Amino acid sequence: MISVYRFCFAVVAFLLAVLAGVLFATVITVNGATWLHFIQVGLLIVCCVWLAWGFNTAAVGILWRRPPLASVRGFTSNSRTAVLMPVYNEDADAVMARVAAMIEGLQATRRLDRFDFHVLSDSTKPEKVRAERAAVFRVVAELEAGAHLYYRHRANNVGRKAGNIADFVTKSGGAYDYMLVLDADSLMRPATMVEMVARMDDDPELALLQTQPLIIGRHTLFGRALQFSAALYSPFFSRGIAALQGREGPFWGHNAIIRVRAFAGACGLPDLSGPPPFGGHILSHDFVEAALLARAGWKVRVDPDLEGSYEEAPSNLIEYAKRDRRWCQGNLQHGRLITAPNISFWSRVAMVSGIMAYAASPIWLAFLVVSLLDPVLAPAPNYFPADSLFPVFPRPETTTALTLLIGIFLLLLLPKTLIAFRTAFSERQHRFGGGAAVLFGATCELIMTSALAPIMMLFQSKAVAEILIGTDSGWPSTDRDDESLPFSAAFASSWWMVFVGAALLATTWFYAFQLFLWVLPIALPLLIAPLFITLTGSPALGALARRLKIFVTPFELKPEPVIRAAQAWHEKLAGPAQTPDMKAGTPTPAPALSAGKA
Repeated sequence: MISVYRFCFAVVAFLLAVLAGVLFATVITVNGATWLHFIQVGLLIVCCVWLAWGFNTAAVGILWRRPPLASVRGFTSNSRTAVLMPVYNEDADAVMARVAAMIEGLQATRRLDRFDFHVLSDSTKPEKVRAERAAVFRVVAELEAGAHLYYRHRANNVGRKAGNIADFVTKSGGAYDYMLVLDADSLMRPATMVEMVARMDDDPELALLQTQPLIIGRHTLFGRALQFSAALYSPFFSRGIAALQGREGPFWGHNAIIRVRAFAGACGLPDLSGPPPFGGHILSHDFVEAALLARAGWKVRVDPDLEGSYEEAPSNLIEYAKRDRRWCQGNLQHGRLITAPNISFWSRVAMVSGIMAYAASPIWLAFLVVSLLDPVLAPAPNYFPADSLFPVFPRPETTTALTLLIGIFLLLLLPKTLIAFRTAFSERQHRFGGGAAVLFGATCELIMTSALAPIMMLFQSKAVAEILIGTDSGWPSTDRDDESLPFSAAFASSWWMVFVGAALLATTWFYAFQLFLWVLPIALPLLIAPLFITLTGSPALGALARRLKIFVTPFELKPEPVIRAAQAWHEKLAGPAQTPDMKAGTPTPAPALSAGKA
């Protein structure tokens, strides 16, 4: 049955895109076709396939209803689970505060006996390693959790995060049935961790169970908009993904539980031939590991109903773009893996979707450039009367153009609009401070993301261009500080966008004036990009938005115990403490497992 759904899903997406291309071709070729018109139509169809794919995913998520899973209240498991926290030059106090909050929660519910926490350090800075060791020993001492908390520092961090996890699986994985893989900024409700183990126990074919992490702890305007958007929209999009991908679901690299023996047997990653960015270690290993598990016959599933799974996010657009650059390189690497033998068709589709998440930006940029060249190189006919902002085409082309324009806006805006109104007029509204707060926040988020879209388009287009010419992003550490972004830093990263925006306005002013007002929504954000990035990265503006009840999330209105505990532990660990003079402990020896090669 799911194959029928997938077929219908894909057909609808492609039909919508082709329809958009036909309507567009009808309008622009009314007085004859040129080679630019064929390029425009082709680029538009590719872009609209991507838009329709996202639209369909949201629509399925809104409409799909999965039967509720049985409760595990009173559940007792004999399975052992390793909770893995990979770190790389992170704030040790913040990381260990989250670990301490989860351990404390499991202790309170008497579930800790089946869980062990492993802090797997790949840090390269000696001061970071010292801070990690000190924080680990403080938590061990205060919680008396020496039998359930281990620290390991890997001096040679081969393979980055994927190599870090593989090292654990090879050396200590045999002691555990499951591993719950987190990121350094992850936090999870203890009851959710227990629930995930229960679902793994209940289905012996299930190799990987992915949650939908929601964003918490952000105070800048940009960060607050991200966490509001994730809280409001992500559950619906995840439901769409779950319905369509079935047992070949996604893995997003963290906040997921994995059957250790399945992972060890199926997920050894090869190094790709040639140098980076397309060769070397696989950066976006999560997509590939999900595909390899599905290839081996295991289930990979996302359960959007699993609440209490959290992460942080970059607090400003510069940090977001830096992380995005690494993800872009990893996803484009998948172009070499799509044709790997015996990979399921839907796993290949997931890889293509990951590539399009970044390729869409340069494609849209190319469409914009070609559309501006069209009136410059072929100025006749002129559809823009002197007294009108809007084009006037010969009938029936005006109706066709309006139909196309409305259709594209619906693909872009309708899913979020439906989700916002559905939330505003349901019981779910109370979690966001009421229906008015939901609609107001959704409107502000739409305005803000629309203004940021041209800036993000250029960041992603630049990233794709750098990768295509052979520039490696490396693996920079993530700055998770939620502090102000200086204008100088924003200007250093985005000054070139000011010139692009100015060039766009100058070109339309002198060569295609009838399009001048139409390109303002794209050019103006680029002209003020450094200032815009600085303002959206301001905690002061974020605090003002909170006072005005803009971007309110359930985790602010009613933070659950594990979030409050993590905050309290962070304050405690950040205080003065004596540095232990003993060496950090190492994990209990466990049977080694071999990792099969892909």
